[in-house]
Amino acid sequence: MTDKIVPVIMAGGKGTRLWPLSRASAAKQFLKMIGDETLFQSTLNRVRDDAMYEAPIIVTNEEFRFRVAEQAREQGVALSGIVLEPMARNTAAAVAVAARVAADRFGDDALLLLLPSDHAITVDDIYTGSIARAATAAKTGKLVTFGIHPTEPATGYGYIELGDDLENGVYIVQRFIEKPDGTKARTLLEAGNFYWNSGMFLFSASGIITELEAFAPSVMAAATEAVAKSSKDFDFLRLDAKAFAEAPSISIDYAVMEKTKKAAVVPAAFTWSDMGSWDAVWKTGNADSDGNVVQGNVTVHNTRNSLVISRNSHMAVQGMDGVAVIASEDAVFVGRLDNAQDVGNLVKILAASETTARLTETHPTSLRPWGGYTSILSGDRFQVKRLFVHPGKKLSLQKHHHRAEHWICVKGAAEVTIDDTVTILHESQSIYIPQGSVHRLGNPGKILLEMIEVQTGSYLGEDDIVRLVDEFGRT
Repeated sequence: MTDKIVPVIMAGGKGTRLWPLSRASAAKQFLKMIGDETLFQSTLNRVRDDAMYEAPIIVTNEEFRFRVAEQAREQGVALSGIVLEPMARNTAAAVAVAARVAADRFGDDALLLLLPSDHAITVDDIYTGSIARAATAAKTGKLVTFGIHPTEPATGYGYIELGDDLENGVYIVQRFIEKPDGTKARTLLEAGNFYWNSGMFLFSASGIITELEAFAPSVMAAATEAVAKSSKDFDFLRLDAKAFAEAPSISIDYAVMEKTKKAAVVPAAFTWSDMGSWDAVWKTGNADSDGNVVQGNVTVHNTRNSLVISRNSHMAVQGMDGVAVIASEDAVFVGRLDNAQDVGNLVKILAASETTARLTETHPTSLRPWGGYTSILSGDRFQVKRLFVHPGKKLSLQKHHHRAEHWICVKGAAEVTIDDTVTILHESQSIYIPQGSVHRLGNPGKILLEMIEVQTGSYLGEDDIVRLVDEFGRT
């Protein structure tokens, strides 16, 4: 049993509304949208108070597992565990799993603070006071959500209607309202007792389990079995795939919160954004005197109230007002900020075409637990990549059936194993890895290792890797 709050951070979503920076393999929670921290890291930092919080539980998926572990390590944040969902089953199943894991580890009465990993929140007295009020209500059996004081008739959020005042600034939830159109949103704003649904919750493990068993028994049963049959893999808890697949895909709002008589809400005025669209990023950023928010290699002239981000080449914007111009390594988005909610539909169009579908899935830069690589150039029977390896990390001991490789060290020192021979490469030195040879690259130094890799052969796909030894448990 613990007297502290157990944070549960949901980090498995694959958003598309911040394309082209956010993609299926590089979701927005792991990107640096504002400042030097990713949204996930900012969420971790909100629960660093050892006097108030236990180490957080992270719920994510197989693809993001090493990003979660590495970004937590970068922040020096210890984790209670990383739970891996074998497939997406929406938030009800994720909450059910987290509640079961927390109850087993911290006791049935442990209070869980459920947090999306991709929100921007200012931690101040208003925020901590809201958490404290919610915790008091949760101890009495309430399932508490947080309602954000609306500042405009937003159509991108659901709303919560306040009911009777319980005590200490906590209210009964009268009803939940789906994302409204503009006319209805203005009506709700003018009424004064409707708040944005933040997607944040605070309840006891036993409290949410009881309500899940009552209103979504198939979800709770599948989650319980998936945890009972789970397996440990390094720092990860792998849920049983067959059991978890039986859970219906439904949100915690639909499954429980809209049905239970125990729903309560804390109206909150802390600074909050779900960072769900480019206009939200613009509103959160530090604007200049003309209302522009810029990041990266950017020049703006005669431009107002715009968001301009470039992650690679220099972006120059002239004579624009109220637009988003977002440049990733391989794609550029230009659109009006007041129409930013429609980016998801644009991504669906891109995903439906064979020529552009890749742009919705991956970036030229792919991250790995040892570092990552950037695809620079590819053609018939050749491909050029930039490899970067973190200090002390090694790629898997591997071989390829269809390609040979040339490695050139451009920064740091490289430990190269080819069959039974180990060679240390320094800057400007190179080495050849014949097709079929067993090889490995490692960084024995204390600075980032950077290499240029030239692949040649009949097939250059990433699936032509036979891993013989891998310290990260990959096959």
